[in-house]
Amino acid sequence: MRKVSGFTLIELVVVISILGILAAFAIPRFISLETEARISTTQSLAGSVRSASALSHGLWLAQSSPATITMEGQSISMTNGYPTTATIDDTLADFTGYTFTPGATGVWTKDGSPTPASCAVTYTPPAASGDAPTVTVATGGC
Repeated sequence: MRKVSGFTLIELVVVISILGILAAFAIPRFISLETEARISTTQSLAGSVRSASALSHGLWLAQSSPATITMEGQSISMTNGYPTTATIDDTLADFTGYTFTPGATGVWTKDGSPTPASCAVTYTPPAASGDAPTVTVATGGC
């Protein structure tokens, strides 16, 4: 007589139950990671905007304060030594995943976030010569 070996029904039920319990703890962790990733990319974009405005300001100073400068083939309009809200987006190489809206302030909103207006980067050019632009980050709706 040959001995048959394999898993019993009880062993299979126990393994499936353990996998179900592990999945119940893992799914909320993955959802949290998605939010953290949106927050991180939004903060990274803010750093890129700060760097781009500082680089354009340095180029503006080096070229004796012209009304427009050229960066990577793009014409950048300047106001008080920094890019305007209409051209700040042209100083960035890539902002995929965000929608840029120029206006009184330039606003990048994160595509796919639960509340795009609360997951955004806002650029405000300086009001006076000698001042620095303001870059604010909102991550409450990421």
